[in-house]
Amino acid sequence: MPKLPEPKSIQALQQIEPRIITVKAGTEVSRIFFSDDEHSTAWDEFRYYGPTQSRFDHQLPDEKNNPCLQDRGIMYLATGNEAAKTCLAEVFQEKETIDRNSRLPVYVGFALEAEICLLDLSGNFVTTLGASTAIHSGTRSRTRRWAQKLYDAYPQIDGLLYCSSMNGNAPAIALFERGAGAIPPNNLIHRELRDSAMASVITMTAHELDYIVA
Repeated sequence: MPKLPEPKSIQALQQIEPRIITVKAGTEVSRIFFSDDEHSTAWDEFRYYGPTQSRFDHQLPDEKNNPCLQDRGIMYLATGNEAAKTCLAEVFQEKETIDRNSRLPVYVGFALEAEICLLDLSGNFVTTLGASTAIHSGTRSRTRRWAQKLYDAYPQIDGLLYCSSMNGNAPAIALFERGAGAIPPNNLIHRELRDSAMASVITMTAHELDYIVA
């Protein structure tokens, strides 16, 4: 059996009691979004176009198997003491280059306005589901199919808590549009990556991860 098999059916997953973790209101989270992109969003907006190449996009492709605009929205977040590092590691992993200019990336941090309920994929519950810890680093087309099935099987969840494979399993969140009520009206930090205020954390992260800064 492959380390990350195809997901079980929705009906089979519903027979498994979900392991849910509640993230409290007031918890600080961070993200990087692109403000000058074909499918750019504002700091507080979900991306309703998909699925893209991102790991846990739960959107469904159209009849030609292409991404499209739909009611399913996604927002990728990081939390914890290394949230900024996790964001940089995850967003720029493909080329291992922190590009501060292309598509105008912006780092934003905010405190959740309401609690969110996340399916906990950070421990051995992934084995209970019939997957494995490879869900954090395996083939993305397959992990997206897992996200689609988990979204349908567990309507009570607002998203997924998973491990950053690029930053030592630090906590990361794939927040579904169901969690929109937790997004506050104001943020705590909002900085373009090319802003000098971001230089220190970018330089430190690049050094620790052996990334390039461009």
